[in-house]
Parts: sequence; structure tokens; C-alpha cells
Amino acid sequence: MPPFLKETPWDKRNFGIDTYELTSSTEEALVQTDRIKGHFTLKVDPLQSSESLLKHGFYYTDTMIEPECSREKLKYFDQEDISISNEGDLEEITNIAEEAFTHGRFHRDFNIPSSLADLRYANWVRDLYEKDLVFFMLFKGEMAAFYAYENDKVLLIGVKKEFRQKGLTKYMVSKACHEQLNLGGYSHLKTSISAANLPSLNLFHSLGFKLTRTIDVYHKLNGPAPGQGE
Repeated sequence: MPPFLKETPWDKRNFGIDTYELTSSTEEALVQTDRIKGHFTLKVDPLQSSESLLKHGFYYTDTMIEPECSREKLKYFDQEDISISNEGDLEEITNIAEEAFTHGRFHRDFNIPSSLADLRYANWVRDLYEKDLVFFMLFKGEMAAFYAYENDKVLLIGVKKEFRQKGLTKYMVSKACHEQLNLGGYSHLKTSISAANLPSLNLFHSLGFKLTRTIDVYHKLNGPAPGQGE
């Protein structure tokens, strides 16, 4: 593997082409992407000039914001009808994942079919479920949402359509965050949210999370698009 390139096999399995993430945005690293076929991801400081990125075929897809919260600052909102379980139906949460994450950077990438972007999230949820890293959130005993995490990171939150915009999400996520802190004995939690996903940003802000930094995400496709063949 050339320097500055890291394979991303979790994306390759979804898109059917070679996929990579760059570990540097230097000219030397960018030149490497001109010589190799595949799909590339590059994350940079928003203040960095995009001139060289655009010259080498990269295009902007998203800005990621990284909120963080300490155990002491995390707010707790309780509602007796909401409970958490470690057990639930995998098919039910993958169905949610296939339509709940339209703010994702791959959904905003014009080279990636929406169906494959949906598949990426469904497979990610499946992986986390198999690692026992998913909370099932219940409202009056009915599965309403899931909360996927790893170590001190909140990764994915998916809410069933019929439970959205009912004022329940804040209570469910608050309970899940405290459960994650207690389970791992962490002092902080952190997450990553697309700047386009205002509902999630507002949600985490209401829980006491503070915005720590932003990252611009660029993609590049060198070769045929996924699903188009050679």
C-alpha cells in the first residue's frame, strides 16, 4: 500500500470498488490518488485552501462537526415510558438504517447511488449489533429507536418514522448516553454530525454537548462509479 493511503474495506464491500482514506493532504499524497483507481476520502481543516484538492479531482461532500460532553455537563431528561434494552430485532434496526441517514456524506456524493449509501449504513448497524454495541430504545414497551456506540463515541441514532417529531428523542438519547457512560466508566462522550443535520446538532446541544471542531470532507472517484462496471 502506498504511503498516505489507508484501505477502507467496510466501504469496499458496499460499493464494489477499491476505497481509501488519505492520511495527508500534501501534494505528494494527492498525486498518489491520480495513479490508483478507486474512491477516496480526505478530511481537512476547513481553513485549508481547497485549490490543490480541486486540481487533483477532489470534490466537497460534507462538513462534520464534533460535539463533546463531560459526564458532569451531560443533562438528564427522564420519562417513565422510555426504557432501554440490549436485546432487539436486527432486521427492524437495519430497516430504520436504510432510510434514516440521508444527511450522510455518501448520500451527498453524486457518484454514489443512494441505494448503496443506504446499504453502507445498514451494514454498519449490522456490524455494531454483532459486537453488542446497540441499545434498543422502547416507548411503552414498543421499539422506537436504536442507539449505536463504540467506546466513548456515539455513532448512530435511528428513530422509527412513527416516533419522529413527537418530542421523544431527547429523552431516549439522554437515557442512552448515561447508560453508555456508566457501562464504560467514561468521563466524556463525543460524536460526529453533519453540519447539514440541524435536528441532531440541536439535540446534542440540548443535552449539554459543546461543539469542539469542524472537519471538511472531500471525496474523489478515479475510475468507473459504483454499479457501472469497467
